[in-house]
Amino acid sequence: MGDSKKYITAEELKKHNKADDLWISIQGKIYNATNWIKEHPGGDIPILNLAGQEATDAFIAFHPGTAWKYLNKFFTGYYLEDYEVSEVSRDYRKLCSEFAKAGLFEKKGHGVIYSLCFVAFLLFLTVYGVLYSNSFWIRMLCGGLLGLAWMQVSYLGHDSGHYLIMTTRGFNKLVQILAGNCITGISIAWWNWTHNAHHVACNSLDYDPDLQHLPVFAVSSSLFKSLNSTFYGRELTFDPMAKFFVSYQHFTFYPIVCVSRVNLFLQTLLLLFSKRKVTDRLMNILGIMVFWTWFPLLVSTLPNWTERVLFVLISFVVTGIQHVQFCLNHFAADVYVGQPKGNDWFEKQTAGTIDIACSPQMDWFFGGLQFQLEHHLFPRLPRCQLRKISPIVQELCKKHNLSYRSLSFFEANRWTIRTLRVAAMQARNLLWEAVNTHG
Repeated sequence: MGDSKKYITAEELKKHNKADDLWISIQGKIYNATNWIKEHPGGDIPILNLAGQEATDAFIAFHPGTAWKYLNKFFTGYYLEDYEVSEVSRDYRKLCSEFAKAGLFEKKGHGVIYSLCFVAFLLFLTVYGVLYSNSFWIRMLCGGLLGLAWMQVSYLGHDSGHYLIMTTRGFNKLVQILAGNCITGISIAWWNWTHNAHHVACNSLDYDPDLQHLPVFAVSSSLFKSLNSTFYGRELTFDPMAKFFVSYQHFTFYPIVCVSRVNLFLQTLLLLFSKRKVTDRLMNILGIMVFWTWFPLLVSTLPNWTERVLFVLISFVVTGIQHVQFCLNHFAADVYVGQPKGNDWFEKQTAGTIDIACSPQMDWFFGGLQFQLEHHLFPRLPRCQLRKISPIVQELCKKHNLSYRSLSFFEANRWTIRTLRVAAMQARNLLWEAVNTHG
């Protein structure tokens, strides 16, 4: 008997790439996700970015084995005629299967408890020092401790956003709201929105929001073309102001990143009070209100405005170390323009990420994100497993002649500044050309 299956080609699949007509291929079976994107826990952006494509590797990366049973109700009855699996993808999927069989995705260790206790201890020291110490230097030290607490609690929020670090979804969501909204003032809804898009479109200049920082930063001269951000739905305008700021970005990088927390507060408010659909909007707003109650009250107990300003600034500067780290992981890596492709998942993650080499004793400080490539390839993997799988990932990269970059913290900073400087010099040439042309 002949094959009774119905097939469509990859070219035909590409035609179904809009929000109101969205098909996607997983292991060669075609699914209609048009209605599902409204309910997708990870938001609509990740699916829209891979619309009309084969996306098996991305699906495997973000979903546990239990998710497969829900696919059948979206099956269109069609199969992808020219479905092929590259050797890299084959090896990647084999690794995912081996890690799942070994229970690595479920073995979360005691890191969450340790982190929660550490954060609670830091917050206790901060509040106690501010309220009961008469020493100026102790109070300023408390500002630094608060910044360190924000760093650690952000890692908890990040982890809870990727996988269940608690026993139930309800407790996991509680950790997200407490860690993100209540303690740091940054909405977990905003984080989910941007971070999921970043993972799927890693280092795409027009799809990845983590590289869209005009008018202050540009990591590539391709951004000088005023690309259209598919994430924000607007043009990333490279106007005279952007030319000026980018021309000096290798000097302004650290000062701006030290106070970039202000921008995160603003982005949180813009999302929560926008017309865009936001999951658990009310809960997120209430969490933000908790932060903007306790934090100003704590600062107001300091004896004068000089100390208040210095306390806030010190807390922001310490947390800025974490923001620098986020930039080190991607700014100096390879970038590209265009929609992410589902059939080169492994290759794009290796090209767009840089690991930070450190001793095991410093893993707590970097929150697991020093293993950036390992995290991008296996985002559901608990941070305590990342160091263990790193040699395996290195071997796979070596086998397929793909990049695996692991730099010291100092060297990663040097690469990042060099990348910013190259773009700055190119922008400066354009700036002077404009000045000489128009006067």
